[in-house]
Parts: sequence; C-alpha cells; structure tokens
Amino acid sequence: MNLPPTQPLPSPDEAPATGEPQPPLPRPRASAALVVLVTLAVGYTLWAAQEVLLPVLLAAFFALVGNPVIRLLRRLYLPRFLAALLVLLGGMSGAAVLGQQLLVPAMAWTQESPRELRKLAPKLRELTRPMQEANRAAENFARAAAGGETTSRRPQLVHTAEDPYRKLLATPRVLASVLAVVLLTFFFMVYGENLQRNAIALMPRRQQKKFTVQILHSIEREVSRYVLTITLINTMVGLIFASLLYAMKLPLGEALLWGTVVALLNFAPYVGPLIGLIMMLLVGFITFDDPLWSLLPAGAYLLLHTLEGQIITPIVLGRRMALSPLVLILALMLFGWLWGLIGLLLAVPLLVCVKLVLARVEGMEGWARLLE
Repeated sequence: MNLPPTQPLPSPDEAPATGEPQPPLPRPRASAALVVLVTLAVGYTLWAAQEVLLPVLLAAFFALVGNPVIRLLRRLYLPRFLAALLVLLGGMSGAAVLGQQLLVPAMAWTQESPRELRKLAPKLRELTRPMQEANRAAENFARAAAGGETTSRRPQLVHTAEDPYRKLLATPRVLASVLAVVLLTFFFMVYGENLQRNAIALMPRRQQKKFTVQILHSIEREVSRYVLTITLINTMVGLIFASLLYAMKLPLGEALLWGTVVALLNFAPYVGPLIGLIMMLLVGFITFDDPLWSLLPAGAYLLLHTLEGQIITPIVLGRRMALSPLVLILALMLFGWLWGLIGLLLAVPLLVCVKLVLARVEGMEGWARLLE
C-alpha cells in the first residue's frame, strides 16, 4: 500500500507564506525586581567609587568649560597642546589670585564668626520670645497635669577625642586629588578628540560610526556652550553682588568673598540660592546694627537672583536647555547625597547630558520631554 508523501511541518520560527506583514515579536522585558537590583547596584557603585569618579567628572567639567576657548585659540593657528596649556594656566592663575584675595577675609570670618554669632543671639532671642513664652506655658501646663513631677534630667557632656593624625593623613589625599584633576583636565583638553575618535573606530558598522559622531559632536558642542554660559552668568552675578556689598560699606575682601560664595552656590539651582539667602541674612545681622540695613544684603541677593533666574538665563539659553524643577531638585538631592558639594556642582551638567542624549536617540524622545 503506497502512502502519499507527507509534507514537512513548518517550524514555529518560520512565518506563514502570506502577503500580510507579520507583527514584530515583543521584546523581552526585565522584571521589576531586576530593575530595582540593578539601580541599587549602580547607586552603590557610584557612591563607593567616588574617589575615582569625582576627579574624572570634575576634569571633564573643566574641560567642557575650556573647550570653546581652545577652539577660539585654534582659529588663531595655535597648536591644541599650546592652547590647552594656556587655558589651564590662565584658569589656575585666576584661581590662585582669587584665593589669595579671599584667604585673609575667610580666615577672619572663621575666627570671628563664633563671637559674632553669640552677639547675634540676643537679637534672635527677641524675635523668638513669643514662641519661648508659649513653650514655657505648655511645659507648666504639662507639669501641672502630671502632678508636679518632673522627669527632666541634667544634660551630660560627652567629650570626644579627635584623632590628631586624621588631618595629617587627609592632606596628601586632597593634594593628590587636586593634582589628578589638573592633569586629567589637561589630558581631556589635548587628547579628548583622539580618544573619542579611537573609541568610535571600534564600532563595526559605518552607519553606527556616523550616527555616533554626530551625536557626540552635537552633545559636546551644546554642553560645553551651556557650561561656559552658566559659568559666565554666575561669574557676573558674583561680581555684581560683590559690587553691591562694597557699596554697602563692606570691605573689599569680604565683598569678594561673599560674591564668590554666591557665584559657586548659583551652580546648584534652588538649593544653592536658598543657602545663599540664609547666609546673607546672617551676614546682614552680624555686620549691621540697624534692622533695615541688616536686611539689605539678603534683599539685594534675592532681587539679583530673581532677575538672573527668571529673565537673563531663560533669554540666553532658551527653552532647549530648560529642565523640570521637580526633576532638577530630585537630581540635586540624589547627587548631593552621593557626592556632597561636588555632586551639587555636577548635577545640572550631568542632567543636561542625559537630556541631550535622550533627545537624539530614536525612541527616547518622550523621556527627554519628561525632563523638560
């Protein structure tokens, strides 16, 4: 008995021979637990490796600030090595001159601030007298309700001995970190383009190389322009505020000191100006005896920051670099918790880099709009 030949069954991977296009297979998604574990692992790595990461990130930040100046010097037919050396030496010289001018008033404020704060205590006590009286009345009421028994104990002073070798051991580490930042900044300025070109050469496809080059060039250009613009704006804010303090009869050294502090705090939006406003209130109450004059530094700082944040910066940078206030505060909290003051300084440039990358990767435009 002859049976008809059997046809082979189609494999499940083969699409049926129909004219209609088949929908793409769904991509496998990672579980929520795996995403949480990876996030925790990345966060712990960023915290544990901060002694290595922070010098590299700071050097990249300073190199982004100096790259537009280096391009300008390159147009004058200067070699990149010489242009980077001039920019680095100019920045270090300016920082050294400014530090020399600020060292004396900073030391004076460090030595005199405890005594001045003790003088400030009576003024603050007068302002908080109603709250103290209400608190005392509540304590008397609670004592009377408890039958007159008091459970308060005398405070005990605990003396802690400070390790005398801790500062001695910390000084070489700080100097080594500063030297590492200086050298890495110079190498990023000189060899950054070659390193980028060699890394792109490792990609297998030409289309990938071209696309990556376009993304990196646009991101490097826009981020460096953003960082340089913000640095110039903050420098001008510091200089104007120092001039206002000097017009209020503060010594020139102290005016420059607080102008520099204000310029540095302005790199951390929302958090930095809030800290600066509190500091200017304390400076006003310590410096001036008249209550109206005591509020002048804080009022001048608030007015200057409002003009800068609401008018000048949006006009100069436009909407392309706009960031959501909620996302910005969360980023400041995260990087400040991970890396302290340096994290507050680097939070905004890192967030801008993430936004620019997401805006140019296909399928990630929605995440970039979420950051706006």
